[in-house]
Amino acid sequence: MRAARLIKMVLLLQARPSMTAAELADELEVSERTITRDAQALSEAGVPVYADRGRTGGYRLIGGYRTRLTGLGRSEAEALFLSGVPGALREMGLEDAASAARLKVSAALMPSLRDASQNASQRFHLDAPGWFKETTTPELLPVLADAVWDDRLVTARYRREDAEVERELEPYGLVLKAGVWYLCARVPGNDSFRGNGSFRVYRIDRFTAIAAGEDRFVRDEEFDLPGFWEERAAQFARGILRSEVVLRLSEEGVRRLPYATDVASTREALETAGAPDDAGRVTLTLAVENENVAYTQLMSLGPEAEVLEPATLRERFAAAARQMADRYR
Repeated sequence: MRAARLIKMVLLLQARPSMTAAELADELEVSERTITRDAQALSEAGVPVYADRGRTGGYRLIGGYRTRLTGLGRSEAEALFLSGVPGALREMGLEDAASAARLKVSAALMPSLRDASQNASQRFHLDAPGWFKETTTPELLPVLADAVWDDRLVTARYRREDAEVERELEPYGLVLKAGVWYLCARVPGNDSFRGNGSFRVYRIDRFTAIAAGEDRFVRDEEFDLPGFWEERAAQFARGILRSEVVLRLSEEGVRRLPYATDVASTREALETAGAPDDAGRVTLTLAVENENVAYTQLMSLGPEAEVLEPATLRERFAAAARQMADRYR
């Protein structure tokens, strides 16, 4: 464990001009006293770690010291080759660059680890899109990917309801969700929002034109793309569940409900449901998008679910049941 921590400490100091003991302790999840001991151990081993004293001091490497990847183990090397997502890289126009990078890393590995790339590709493949969905790569994705990498301002036209809107955007990051590409971008000069409020999410297949200019924007280094996406995805999921239905479910209906409706909504409904009645049926209130969506989703439960409210939805199910009975009589 300590050897791995020392290697990581050297790599961190290679990547940055200087780091304080507190920063290193936070990155390595140890105490500042441990950082002091580790720095001393590296120095004694011949790694030129220099400590700047004082409140603004820290640790740095001197003399342009660089380490090679000779300390990489087999599991680490194989994990490294799993980090790329071939399909996504290809769609962003980065397949050649990724291939060149893998070749360079392979050349730097010890001969006994040269087969790490093949081992990883034989054992793991990421297929991002969901089942029964035909996905297409947005035509403008490579242009946006270039702008994201170069921090270039773009002028974008996109479809919003029945109109097209043009807006200048600072493209911060790309997200691939269930086969659909999204752009996380900041609207420059938007003083009406604070923090992440000035950042928006756009479906890339709704862009009709993208023009990347020569001007670059100054990236907010505190922006956390995974954290932002997780927050907005949760907001979106909560935001579309604007209606409620009251259901009475059999034991089988309870088991099948998560497969028919939103998983988080189902979990919340089951946690707040009362005890089963004498017939073993559970009554609960479920958040849904709207009555039409609920009708389609709950129909798959058949006789295992009974809609109690709203009355309009209950009548739709009653009418469907009568039609089914007449058809199969």
